[in-house]
Amino acid sequence: MIYIAITFAVLAFLNLYCSAVCQRLFYQSKEVAMVEKAQLAAAEISELDVLTPSAVSSSVNQMSSLKVTRFLITDQSGVVLYDSDPESAVGQYALLPQIVRAIEGNDVFTWDYHDGVMCSIAATPVVSYGITVGCVYMMEYDTELGALMKSLHQTILTITFILELLVILFSIAFAHAFSKRLGRIMNSMRIIQEGDYSHKVVMDGHDELSILGDEFNDLTERLQTSENKRRQFVSDASHELKTPLASIKLLSDSILQNDMDIETIREFVGDIGDEADRLNRMSQKLLDLTRGEAADQDTHEIVYMAPTVERVVRMLTTQAESSQIQIITELENDAPILIREDDLYQITFNLVENGIKYNLPGGKLTITLSRNEEYGILTVTDTGTGIPEDSIDHIFERFYRVDKARSRASGGSGLGLSIVRNMVERNQGQIHVQSTFGMGSSFTVEFPVFDTEAIDE
Repeated sequence: MIYIAITFAVLAFLNLYCSAVCQRLFYQSKEVAMVEKAQLAAAEISELDVLTPSAVSSSVNQMSSLKVTRFLITDQSGVVLYDSDPESAVGQYALLPQIVRAIEGNDVFTWDYHDGVMCSIAATPVVSYGITVGCVYMMEYDTELGALMKSLHQTILTITFILELLVILFSIAFAHAFSKRLGRIMNSMRIIQEGDYSHKVVMDGHDELSILGDEFNDLTERLQTSENKRRQFVSDASHELKTPLASIKLLSDSILQNDMDIETIREFVGDIGDEADRLNRMSQKLLDLTRGEAADQDTHEIVYMAPTVERVVRMLTTQAESSQIQIITELENDAPILIREDDLYQITFNLVENGIKYNLPGGKLTITLSRNEEYGILTVTDTGTGIPEDSIDHIFERFYRVDKARSRASGGSGLGLSIVRNMVERNQGQIHVQSTFGMGSSFTVEFPVFDTEAIDE
């Protein structure tokens, strides 16, 4: 409706403007013609020695080219000396406004249009030897030019109404098509609100609504992916948490329902404690993963990796010795990186802890720091069992474990590497793995170097 109102106002303005321009052109054309006729007649009359009705009438009769509706000639007092009207006013005063102004020495032209008839009046003074001695007055009714003007006005008005009608029809059709296509998106939104994230909206064309439909489909795909991940996460978490809980319940029921000696009870209670510890570790890793996904990106700082690696090694040395694993560190080629220090600690801790857990007794775990022009590199290499080739693409997935029996025995939850990848990517890093089954694995983490000295230079 707003569009129709605007176009109507524009077309109405154009209608009035075109009519006014045409009318002005007709006016200018008629003014030139009438004033020239009056001036020619005045020049002829000014050559008379004396302005008398007979002399003036005789001179007018020689002006055969003058074709006007009424032709008056007066003296300087406004007394009519000649009148072309059958009801002649010769000898009477003709004090018409145009005549009065002409006697005052002005060329006068007035114009009026009404109902297809154009009435034009021109008056000019008759000057002899620099003195106004009379006036020439002409009036013309032009029906042909009036009819032409009327026809032109009607044509412009007709075109205006036709254009406005087309605008209205186009607006209705456009609004209907737009509302119909927009309704598809609204219906799709309601379907998505009900939880059907697989729904797609089909939009034809290549306009903004089509782009909006494509963006909407991309959004629903991401929602579907997020929902699938959420369901998978809840399912996996429920499954993983259920196992230690079931063990605790079974062990506690056994203690309550059976007569046991004190040593057996202590053994069962110890098993309950181990399952509780495993449950606690799993819950903590889930919390770490959740915190990592929502971590504040503004807490980064410039750190060197070596101090953090040394702190991790000190923390896990006892565990390595109990598993008969030798830890070798090569930390001389360190590099400054921009990272959350807690993330760097967690990344290093998980990689080193996995290198100990999945190593073989008497094996080695080598931790190396290196750098190139772009990256600071942390490499953790073990001599353990390695990873089967078909499992390498899945080791960073949540709750994925290569050897479930070995993972449970070592307290693994399948979340460590998922946490590592999440933290590495959050800090603009990359992680790669190379492994040979039965010979060991090597995890490489790369972070962009943040060299303040190079920046200062």
